Amino acid sequence: MRVVIVDDEPLARERLKRLLSEFPGYEVVGEAGDGESALDVIDDEEPDLVLLDIRMGGMDGIQVARQLAELEVPPAVIFTTAYSEHALSAFDAAAQAYLLKPIRVDKLKEALMRVRKPTRAHKPAPVAAPIPGGKPKREFVLATNRDGLVRVPAEDIIYFLADQKYTTVKHLHGEVLIEESLKTLEQDFAPWFIRIHRKALVATRFIAGLERDRHGDQHHWLRMKHASDPLPVSRRRLAEVRRFLTDV
Repeated sequence: MRVVIVDDEPLARERLKRLLSEFPGYEVVGEAGDGESALDVIDDEEPDLVLLDIRMGGMDGIQVARQLAELEVPPAVIFTTAYSEHALSAFDAAAQAYLLKPIRVDKLKEALMRVRKPTRAHKPAPVAAPIPGGKPKREFVLATNRDGLVRVPAEDIIYFLADQKYTTVKHLHGEVLIEESLKTLEQDFAPWFIRIHRKALVATRFIAGLERDRHGDQHHWLRMKHASDPLPVSRRRLAEVRRFLTDV
C-alpha cells in the first residue's frame, strides 16, 4: 500500500515512517509539511493512504481531506493529530480513522486494518475522456467584474487555473475569476479541454507544445498559444498529454 505522510513537524513525519516500517506491505512514497504541498504530492504519487495532520499553517488537514474526497478514486485518509476536538469534522471529511498523538503502534495497527481494502491499483480505471470533436455541455462561462456580468465563449478560453476558492479563466481577451470547481468545468467542457494538473484544465486547440523544466529536473510544462506563462503538467497526467500531442 502506497502511503503519503502529511505533517508540519518533520520529527512527527519521521516517527510515523518508523512506525509504518514495522508493518509489511506499506511504502512511504511521499511526504509534505503543509496542505498545498500535500495535494501536489498526492496528485503526483497517487497513494492508497494518506496519514494527515490537521493543524497546519495555511490549508489545514480537514480542507485537504475534503478536496481528496472529490477525486474520482480518493485515497483512504487517517488523521493524526494532538487535538480530539476535530474528530467530528474529520469524519465529515470522509476520514477512515482518527489517531491522537503520541501515536501508539497498536492504535496505528487497528487503523491500518480498518483501511486495508482494495487500493487504486485494484479499482476499475476511469472511462477515457471522449475524443475531441463533439460539443461540450456548456458554451460559455459567466463571471462578474466591476462592469457587471461577463460572458466568455468556450472557444475563446485558453485555460482554467484553480487557486483555493477561485478559478482563473484565461481567454483571448484577458482573464476573469469564477467560483466553480475544476471538476465541474472538466465535466461541462469536455471534450474541448483536458486536465494537465490538479489545478489546471486547458483547451486542446491552444496547446503549443510540451517542454522539460528549464532547471533540468523531471518536471514538464505545457506551452499555450496566446499565453506567456507555461503551465505545469503533473506526472500522473503526463502520459495523457503526450498521447494527445502524438495523436494531433
